[in-house]
Amino acid sequence: MSRYRDFLLFALLSALWGGSFVAIEVGLAYYPPVLYAAYRFDIAALVLVTYVLLTERNPFPRTRGDLAAIGLSGGFNVAANNSLLFTGQQYTTSGIASITYSLVPIVTAAVAAMWVGESSLDLRGGVGVVLAFVGVGLVAQPDPANLAGGVTIGVALIFVGVVSVSFSSVGLRVVETTFSSVALTGWAMLFGGLLMHGFSLGLGEGQRLPATELPALVALGFLGVLSSAVAYTIYFTLLDRLGAFEINLVSYVVPVVATVAGAVLLAEPVTATTVAGFVVILAGFGLVKRHAIAEEVPKLVSQVGGFF
Repeated sequence: MSRYRDFLLFALLSALWGGSFVAIEVGLAYYPPVLYAAYRFDIAALVLVTYVLLTERNPFPRTRGDLAAIGLSGGFNVAANNSLLFTGQQYTTSGIASITYSLVPIVTAAVAAMWVGESSLDLRGGVGVVLAFVGVGLVAQPDPANLAGGVTIGVALIFVGVVSVSFSSVGLRVVETTFSSVALTGWAMLFGGLLMHGFSLGLGEGQRLPATELPALVALGFLGVLSSAVAYTIYFTLLDRLGAFEINLVSYVVPVVATVAGAVLLAEPVTATTVAGFVVILAGFGLVKRHAIAEEVPKLVSQVGGFF
């Protein structure tokens, strides 16, 4: 039963995170991008912090390490990342945005190698990183005559967001905390949401209350409650049960969900070049994580076999 539950939770997480890219596209018709991102995390923080206060014995940050972790995660993983993602997605489709975002595990490995001296990124791993960047180049479809516009600028902004996430992820490895990952995420969402409201004001975005049109309400509710508060709770549950390698495979299911959902719900185009770019990124991931793949895939095959 637990295997079926894990499988269903993994599928649900993929659907929620994949659907988030479509929800962002829908909501951008009603909000300026950074304000929209801020509202997403206002709602997410309200739900997740309430959950933490009701369920955990030590819900509050108590040490400098706790505060540093909230600052890192809220500042880089939430505020910088989502400001760039929402702004960049004005120029891209859901599928292109999600494929670019699938670089997170690869860029994180590269940042870890440079920052904390992890030795797992050898020559072949370096080739994998280069392959991943080639894949992003295919996805971005750069036009030499217009490098400052269109899909290229959108992918560039989202990629900087990916670097921000990777910086936060590696930084959190060297910070000691006294509370749970769910509690950290809740407080980071609260801090990051407040930062984004400041960013929005600083950028001169027009301020408005949440839109009351049905598509806008559904998109914001989906983003704030389901793809943020609920999805991150599922993520940390599966991380404890499955381990980092298996749960991070969600990064390569999410683009499939987002691309299909964007095509079906929003009639977004899916080009052969975009698909080729995703395949090249996936090949890069295979090279970067080949040792983990060799170790974990037999276990994963055994677990999948248990379903049948």
